[in-house]
Amino acid sequence: MLTAPVRQLGESERRAVERLLDLDPYASAQVAERITARGLAWWRAEGRVLGYGSRRHLESVCWLGGNLTPVLAGPQAVAAFADLLAGEERLCSSIVGRADAVLELWDRLDGAWGPARDVRPNQPLLVADELPEVPADPQVRQVHGNEIDRLFPAAVAMYTEEVGVSPLAEDGGRGYRRRVTDMIRSGRAYARIVDGRVVFKAELAVVTRRTAQVQGVWVAPEWRGRGIATAAMAAVVRDALTRVAPTVSLYVNDFNRPARRVYERCGFRPVGTLATVLF
Repeated sequence: MLTAPVRQLGESERRAVERLLDLDPYASAQVAERITARGLAWWRAEGRVLGYGSRRHLESVCWLGGNLTPVLAGPQAVAAFADLLAGEERLCSSIVGRADAVLELWDRLDGAWGPARDVRPNQPLLVADELPEVPADPQVRQVHGNEIDRLFPAAVAMYTEEVGVSPLAEDGGRGYRRRVTDMIRSGRAYARIVDGRVVFKAELAVVTRRTAQVQGVWVAPEWRGRGIATAAMAAVVRDALTRVAPTVSLYVNDFNRPARRVYERCGFRPVGTLATVLF
């Protein structure tokens, strides 16, 4: 299979990269947000953007930072990215993106970067662009700046349950606490708080001009089965569509059927499938 050389992209190719990301605005949202905020200069972006294709016709990009994310990567682009990456030490904590590209990339990198801690091959990517028909929970609101100590334990519980490791393990949770604090300060953290405890939470973890991507959705274990999630998510979607972006997106594990039912009731529709490889 003939492949074009992979090269590291710089600020001079920013417009070409942004045009490419606009072709897949939901799967590439995390990359788009980083580039909008930091550009393509690696010392500012906290990651590298690799490009596949000629300078006149950029076909695919691959973000390499805390995560590895291929965007619009067909078989030849995947092969080219893998050839380069296999010779480098793995520094990312996950590979995430469109399922076909991620799984093919992992097939090629497994020998050099493996083993993975977990592979999630089927994560429906969902989008909502209309206000939910179901009533919104009026008790779900943005978290206030002085409520980090209330939200943080719930955020740790969500992360540990979802990812399988505690965010406190690496540095005592300092980095993760900074991230949660940033979510609160930027008006992206939502919660329902009862008697001083968070019983529901969610964040707009990624915001671009095309979409607000919800992550970190969590219901306290003792509140599960009471039917609070649908109205709570409806409140998040309603606020995000009204205040933040023209669409709301998220991705969910295919086996999480209760969550998928909640999202369907809130007006989400499938627009593709992602996959995640966790290290």
